[in-house]
Amino acid sequence: MQKRQLGTSEIYITPIIMGSWQAGKSMWVGIEDAETVKAMQSAFEAGITTFDTAEDYGEGHSEQIIGQALSDVRSQVIYASKVFANHLKYDLVIEACDRSLKNLNTDYIDLYQIHWPCGSWNTEIVPITETMSALNKLKEQGKIRAIGVSNFCRAQIVEAAQYGRIDSLQPPYSLFWRWVEKDAMSYCIENNISILAYSSLAQGILTGKFGPKHKFDEGEFRAKNKLLQPQNYARVQVALDRLRPIADRQQTSLGNLALAWLIAQPQSNAIVGARHGEQARENAQAAEIKLSAEDLKEIDAIGRIVTDHLD
Repeated sequence: MQKRQLGTSEIYITPIIMGSWQAGKSMWVGIEDAETVKAMQSAFEAGITTFDTAEDYGEGHSEQIIGQALSDVRSQVIYASKVFANHLKYDLVIEACDRSLKNLNTDYIDLYQIHWPCGSWNTEIVPITETMSALNKLKEQGKIRAIGVSNFCRAQIVEAAQYGRIDSLQPPYSLFWRWVEKDAMSYCIENNISILAYSSLAQGILTGKFGPKHKFDEGEFRAKNKLLQPQNYARVQVALDRLRPIADRQQTSLGNLALAWLIAQPQSNAIVGARHGEQARENAQAAEIKLSAEDLKEIDAIGRIVTDHLD
C-alpha cells in the first residue's frame, strides 16, 4: 500500500488506517480481545501500517490491545493515540502520555493528538498554549514524533497552530457526513495538515449491511446516529441503491467504494475499524481502487442526496 506523508513530519502513513475504538469495548457489543488482536495482525499483513487509538477507548484497554498485537512489528508500524479533554493541563498531558506509552508497550508515540477541545464533555477550560507547551515538551523529549488535533474546528486549529506545528486533524468525515469540507479542509490544504477521517463508513451505514428496518442492539451507541432518523435514513437507502451499480462496476463492496472515494479527497485518509481478520483484509483493498474523475463526480452527487439535508 502506497504511503503518504503525515503533514510536514517525517512520518509516513497508509491511506487506510485501522481504528481501534471498538477494541476498547466500551459502548460496543460483542467485541472479543482475541479476535481484535487477530484483526490488527491481519490488517498489518494486508499492508495497513497505521493504527489509531486513544486513552479514552476503554480507559486504555484499546491501547493495551494494540501493544499486545503489534509489539513484534513496532518498528514497522505507526501508532497514533490521543489525550482526552480532561487531561489538557500541562502536568496531566505529560502523565497521560506516559500512561499511553506503558499501555502501548513502546517508548514513543508517532502521532499524539488532542482528542477534543478543552471544555468538551463539561471539562475544564485550559488555555491551548498550556496544552501545546506540554506537547512540544514531549516532542522535544522524543516521546512523541508529531502533534495532531481531533474534533477541532478551523478557528481552533488556527489558534493551536500559533504555539506549535499541527500535522493532522481528525474529524468525522464520510460520504454521508461532510461538514469538514465547509469548515477546516481548505485550511488543512493550505497548511499541509493531513486529514485522518473517523466514522469513514458513517459508523457502518455506508457498507449497506443495514436494511431499511434495521435496529441496533440495546447499548449500541450507533442507535443515536442522526443518519438513522426516519427521514434521513430513507435518503440513505436511496443513496445506497444508487451507489450499488458503481460498486458492481468497480467489482468492490459498497464500503470499499466509500473508502476509495474518501481517500481520493484532498489531504484525506480513512480510519476504519474491524472486528475480525477478514474485515481488516477487505478494508485494506480499498486503497487499490482507482476511481476516475467521472466516478468521483457521480459518487459525490449521490452522497449529497443525504448530506444536503443535514445541518
